[in-house]
Amino acid sequence: MGTTPTLVVISGPSGSGKTTLAHLLARRVGCPAICRDEIKEGMVHAAGDFIAAPSDELSLLTLPTFFKVLQLLLTAGVTTVAEAAFQNHLWRPGLQPLIGIADIRVVHCQVAAQTAFDRVQRRQDENAIRHAHADAYLGDHQAHAAGHHGFQPVRLDVPAIEVDTTDGYRPGLDEIVAFVNAGR
Repeated sequence: MGTTPTLVVISGPSGSGKTTLAHLLARRVGCPAICRDEIKEGMVHAAGDFIAAPSDELSLLTLPTFFKVLQLLLTAGVTTVAEAAFQNHLWRPGLQPLIGIADIRVVHCQVAAQTAFDRVQRRQDENAIRHAHADAYLGDHQAHAAGHHGFQPVRLDVPAIEVDTTDGYRPGLDEIVAFVNAGR
């Protein structure tokens, strides 16, 4: 064997289309998608009666759990798509220990702030599981816009691509898959 698995990091602000792209890309590549929000939702399901708050105990536990899951999969040789709205100050320290065990590629999702805001609103209205997250502040248009415009993308010395998710994907999904598979 002796091959290095690929870790595809999908990042971007809330509402930028990360989770949808992560699952599509994982299916196309043939690997698991590990999504930070889904880990937290599973924790909330297990906890039962839980009220989300900024920096609540499960949010704090989610961060190391997310990176431990990635490390476990990559050490086992599993190519993995990892998705979270982490900014550089959270991604970077979690990813640096993985540089030696994976070929890391960053996909940064971007979209206009209003489009992201509309998506966040629709997601909150349509998905009852969102109660696991203390993201009600995202419903405030000014707070969302400030967070969107101030988002700090992942900054590592690894291949990276910007993807506009406004209407489909630019570049297209085939090009994103080719980016992920480059060097294989």
